[in-house]
Amino acid sequence: MPITVSPVSFEHHREPLGIGERRPRLSWKTTAEPGWIQHRYEIEVTRDSGEGASSLVVISPDSVLVPWPAEDLATRTAVTVRVRVWGTDDVTPSEWSPAAAAETGLLEPSDWVAQAIAPDWDENPEALRRPPLVRREFAVKKPIRAARLYVTAHGLYEMEINGRRIGHDALSPGWTVYGQRLRYFTYDVTDAVAQGRNAIGAWLADGWYRGRLGFHGGYPNLYGTDIALLAQLHVTHDDGSTTVIASDSSWRAGFGPIITTGLYEGELYDARQEASGWSTPGFDDASWSTMRVVPRDPATLVAPDGPPVRCTEEVAPVGIVTSPSGKMIIDFGQNLVGRLRLRLSGLPAGQEIRLRHAEVLEHGELGTRPLRGAAATDVYIAAGMETVEWEPRFTIHGFRYAEITGMTDGNPMTDISARVHHTDMERTGWFECSDQDVNQLHENVRWSMRGNFVDIPTDCPQRDERLGWTGDLQVFAPTATFLYDCSGMLGSWLKDVAAEQLDDGTVPWYVPVIPGGEEWTPIQPGAVWGDVAVLTPWTLYQRFGDTGVLATQYASAKAWVDLMARRAGESYLWNRGMQLGDWLDPAAPPHDPADATTDRYLVSTAYFAWSSQHLADMASVLGHTADELHYRELARKVREAFAREFISPSGRVVSDAQTAYALVLAFGLAPTEDQRRRGGERLAELVRRAGNRIATGFAGTPLVTDALTGVGEIETAYDLLLEKECPSWLYAVEQGATTIWERWDSMLPDGSINPGNMTSFNHYALGAVADWMHRTVAGMAPAAPGYRSILFRPRPGGGLTSASARHETPYGPASISWTLDNGALSVEVAVPTGCTATVDLPGQPPVPVGSGTHAFTQVAIGS
Repeated sequence: MPITVSPVSFEHHREPLGIGERRPRLSWKTTAEPGWIQHRYEIEVTRDSGEGASSLVVISPDSVLVPWPAEDLATRTAVTVRVRVWGTDDVTPSEWSPAAAAETGLLEPSDWVAQAIAPDWDENPEALRRPPLVRREFAVKKPIRAARLYVTAHGLYEMEINGRRIGHDALSPGWTVYGQRLRYFTYDVTDAVAQGRNAIGAWLADGWYRGRLGFHGGYPNLYGTDIALLAQLHVTHDDGSTTVIASDSSWRAGFGPIITTGLYEGELYDARQEASGWSTPGFDDASWSTMRVVPRDPATLVAPDGPPVRCTEEVAPVGIVTSPSGKMIIDFGQNLVGRLRLRLSGLPAGQEIRLRHAEVLEHGELGTRPLRGAAATDVYIAAGMETVEWEPRFTIHGFRYAEITGMTDGNPMTDISARVHHTDMERTGWFECSDQDVNQLHENVRWSMRGNFVDIPTDCPQRDERLGWTGDLQVFAPTATFLYDCSGMLGSWLKDVAAEQLDDGTVPWYVPVIPGGEEWTPIQPGAVWGDVAVLTPWTLYQRFGDTGVLATQYASAKAWVDLMARRAGESYLWNRGMQLGDWLDPAAPPHDPADATTDRYLVSTAYFAWSSQHLADMASVLGHTADELHYRELARKVREAFAREFISPSGRVVSDAQTAYALVLAFGLAPTEDQRRRGGERLAELVRRAGNRIATGFAGTPLVTDALTGVGEIETAYDLLLEKECPSWLYAVEQGATTIWERWDSMLPDGSINPGNMTSFNHYALGAVADWMHRTVAGMAPAAPGYRSILFRPRPGGGLTSASARHETPYGPASISWTLDNGALSVEVAVPTGCTATVDLPGQPPVPVGSGTHAFTQVAIGS
């Protein structure tokens, strides 16, 4: 078969327009005959400036994140890149890949001439302020070859040029540690700008910058009291000259139809206040306000590392119910994150449509108590037009159900839809098995990831919180990186983790940091949560083959482990200070989710050992030999101290709880094989004694099935997975859940909501079991960074008769499927070009294979 090479990709960008890297690393995927191995490659770089092409031939089998082969890119430089490859025995190369285009953004602070501008009017900083529209007109005197718009804001923005919406992103520029890193986006507006008169305008909103965030009533103005736009338009003419239109005090500000909007509150839109034509030339803005310049250091402006938030799907209603109070409630059949779009007609001026959102019903009414201080209410006031389509712009809700009042005409089943919003990541992972409840569980995991990966990885999408809790992401990252390519998004967020890290190495509970009340103030170091600084970069390296993220985060990771070492001292036990431990252990009371069965200092010391070992591994990859030796020795001493303190000679572990044994087994903390074996037997016994119901929280849940599998208790692991009584993974499925819950019993068996004040129905952390489903139930795992080597190791059980998984690796698609028929196992695996794999089937010696498709049929389990 002919060798074909995919278009090159740049770093982790889905759309490499306005990138921030001068030397972007390149990746490509090759399809060739089975067993083919790349021997060398040639990369050709052509600059749009007309300088001609340059090329470089490299003898290497690498094709993922290879070094940039040409001179550094300058600001606003467009290039096209293509690659061709040779195999080990090839005399002639492959055909060139299709050319891939990329373009840098504004790379130097001096490239910015735009100023951050805010309306020059008085506001009450404690109130929910009316958001402005801002605009200016300009002339383009010469023919246009290309136009680029570079934009960010203090708050949120949506841009328009000549009455046309620019871009399809939402909630831009997202949420970063704004004082140090404010993201800007780049738009190709060549088709929007015309020779002659033009107008440019922006909708602005408070967003995360100055909107009310957090619990206890929230905190406004966390990053400043101003709402501001920073925009710079570059128009390149046919003769090569450039016209720059930049935000400055000459712009004008006025009000539009959005009266108030907030991420928690919802949006109030009065169509009677629409300013028709406001972003087109000739609009009369004489009554609008002047604008003032506000401070913004251009050195803090950064290009994005990953995709923006977008609408990625539209969901139609599945039913309409009338509540006991007589309200119309729309059921979308899926707990999702986004907002509603309405098609309205025949409404008299002043008619009000009110939309309230909730994840569940309780006694037939919207279950809004879990929202706490989030009103999650949108209001549309009609202007009397015949037909209009409307959806909010600057808010987002977590919901399955929407209560609609004031909609007297039309058909809600066809005139209302739910638009799903999240970071627009490429889907890369699929799983299916013969048990439909398990399939639903996996879909619930995927939907919870989608709903909580909204620019940052949040804990929940619906209540007055929605924060980037570090522990939640740390335990979920292996699952997340299989399901979606979240490399760019999480790489960006980890930079903010480092930015918020305290001088002593403390990693905050959530990032970006906002006030948290007395429970979370002052910030204290806590295991599981702080370990995100070490374990998540390592996960990204393992799943995407990216050594760059290890280098970028190494200082942060090292600071975290050094902090634990100082806390532990010569005892090597981290046994003091605040710890959340096995958070949300089902045995913990609703009002105290940290009061778990497992000793919290057992958890913290176990993680101390685990992160120390992984930091040594990071140092090894990066060539920091002295550090590697130091942290390997530290990890050894912590493991020894842990064993002395928490493991008896008989293998019994302090707390004698499922999480305690899971940590010991999964983290390799048992000093002897006999203690490990006895610990495994005890864990299996505890699971059976609990009726196969879950007895783990955030620390234990991601590990317990792996711990059982590792000691040969595979059927016990399946019993745990397949149990349907509460607490269990399938209890929520039996209750009709379509996402993962925060608590095992967020909804009680009688249909009432858990009385705790933290009761989310969309919380991905406890869905971390999906990683085990991918690696053990289906049987596919990376055996080398980036899946360059793959381990196919299915372990059927639990009565399942089939399972499959498919993953778009950095090298191409890999898959496994198996069926079990009367004890005979049939397996088929597909290995991407350039990769190798090991097929390890029950009762059979492992078999090494190369790229291509391989079938293993009628292999009797246990023979």
